[in-house]
Amino acid sequence: MKVPRTRYKLKSMLDKTSLVIAIKKCTKVRDLKTIHAHAIRAGLSQDIFLAGSLIESAAVTLPSYHVAYAHSIFSSTHHQNLFTWNTIIRGYSSSDSPITAMSLYQDMLLSGISPNTFTLGFVLKACCKFAEMGVGKMVHSQILKLGFDCQTAILNSLMKFYVNCGCAEYARNLFEEMRQRDAMSWSTMISGYAQNGLEVNALDIFRRMLLEGVNMDGFTLASVAGICAHLGALDLGKWVHSYIDKEGIKVDVVLGTSLVDMYSKCGSLDDALRVFQGMRERDVMAWSAMIGGYATHGQSEKALQLFEGMKRANVKPNCVTFTSVLFVCSHSGLIDEGCRHFDSMQLEYGIVPEIQHCGCMVDLFCRAGLVDRAHEFIRNMRIKPNAVLWRTLLGTCKTDGFTELGEHASRKILELEPDGGDNYVLVSNVYASLGKWSSVSKVRSLMKDKKVKKGHGWSSIEVNFVVHQFVMGDETHPETDEIYQMLDEMTRKVKKEGYLAATTDVLHDIDEEEKEQALGFHSERLAVAYGLLRLPEDSPIRIVKNLRVCRDCHSFIKLISTIYKREIIARDRVRFHHFRDGECTCNDYW
Repeated sequence: MKVPRTRYKLKSMLDKTSLVIAIKKCTKVRDLKTIHAHAIRAGLSQDIFLAGSLIESAAVTLPSYHVAYAHSIFSSTHHQNLFTWNTIIRGYSSSDSPITAMSLYQDMLLSGISPNTFTLGFVLKACCKFAEMGVGKMVHSQILKLGFDCQTAILNSLMKFYVNCGCAEYARNLFEEMRQRDAMSWSTMISGYAQNGLEVNALDIFRRMLLEGVNMDGFTLASVAGICAHLGALDLGKWVHSYIDKEGIKVDVVLGTSLVDMYSKCGSLDDALRVFQGMRERDVMAWSAMIGGYATHGQSEKALQLFEGMKRANVKPNCVTFTSVLFVCSHSGLIDEGCRHFDSMQLEYGIVPEIQHCGCMVDLFCRAGLVDRAHEFIRNMRIKPNAVLWRTLLGTCKTDGFTELGEHASRKILELEPDGGDNYVLVSNVYASLGKWSSVSKVRSLMKDKKVKKGHGWSSIEVNFVVHQFVMGDETHPETDEIYQMLDEMTRKVKKEGYLAATTDVLHDIDEEEKEQALGFHSERLAVAYGLLRLPEDSPIRIVKNLRVCRDCHSFIKLISTIYKREIIARDRVRFHHFRDGECTCNDYW
């Protein structure tokens, strides 16, 4: 008799070995269920070896992971061994219900079966998914009790759990105490710091890795490239690329995409394009990274041409691709084209628009001054609008005058994100732009009552492979005196050129002189000052800011590029600004 679709003839319904071999050939769950039925009829359903094979196939091997079916087999088997427990825990650790893996693990302990390193690895994988600190600490204590704290693989999993919970220092303590580290130990610590917004710490670990002569794999280098992208550390990113070439490390689609993204976000589109064109394989993420690079640099025509090239190459765009395409349209004022691409997402590609796509459309209409159309779009959305969309609308209300719609948008923002300090600042900013200081005071009082805090803005610059970060009015840098002397010089020179501070962007009810001083110490100015001090005269000054650059600093840096004859490339939260000869590639439209 032939088991359907396995193309394997069983020698006998009573031949356990034949059933196990047939199980291993299964590619669909209905075939597995047929074999399971044969086992039941043959009286072999309680055979632990056969049951283990059925559970493994259903929970782990089959493409769609039928873990619920595996659980039913597991539950109906009378005598469990370590393998069957490990297999079902493993299945749930990879599923959408990782908490069940923890429940099964506790049942396993109560049954008197002791875990091994595989068990703990699967349990920690589940812990990483739901990131419950108390549960993870309990597993950690059992690892210590069972004497598995010298196992490198287990400690790597523990480190990953702690960084997923936002406790990078717990992971660092484990890392420092490890008797033996492998490449994954270093990679976990580097990516963990980056995941928790501690990129500078991640680079410290990376430099230490180099000093200790640890071999790096593609995964580690992709992580470091991602950190360079975030910080705008182009020199270090180029070093990583040269290391890859020197060591002959295979540039697969993941590493290649990381390099494209790194060069794009560090402001070097030519290098990004060279990597992209040199990739033997390009998937949708590689194409999307290159399109996104053109988009953030304001090169709309090239971005849209590449998008058409992607479609000609029969690579189906995904939601990330369309986010970049719609971003291009919104920042280039391409209303009709933006609407066409938005409609094609669902009609041609079956992609349901997500909140980020709707955000691009609202931004598109707002930038074109079509406030009513933007508001109508928000009202008619199939998904609930978030605070980002209302903030976009409010920004337009600020530009055109604070109207009743602006009041409505403000209420929506604070309703949706009552604990977001930046929201209160935005709302008060709108009032302040119109000189409504009593309203500003009310918003500030509400913010104080709720004990919410505004996120700190920072700017960074890379000099000699070291990333220097500044906040407004920063005095922590070891070269602070020289930086502020340069800043004073810059300010004197721009004033001679007719610069007047745009004090309407300062939110506080203070006099004009105090407002001007507040603007003068913004983090991007400190970063540019340091670049003028420490970078060669023929070298571009590249800075990264985690917030949007303010209009006053934008005007200030345009003048600096002329006075000092320097190219200044600034990446803010939204896009790139290339300053040269008193002009910016954004055309003052960002």
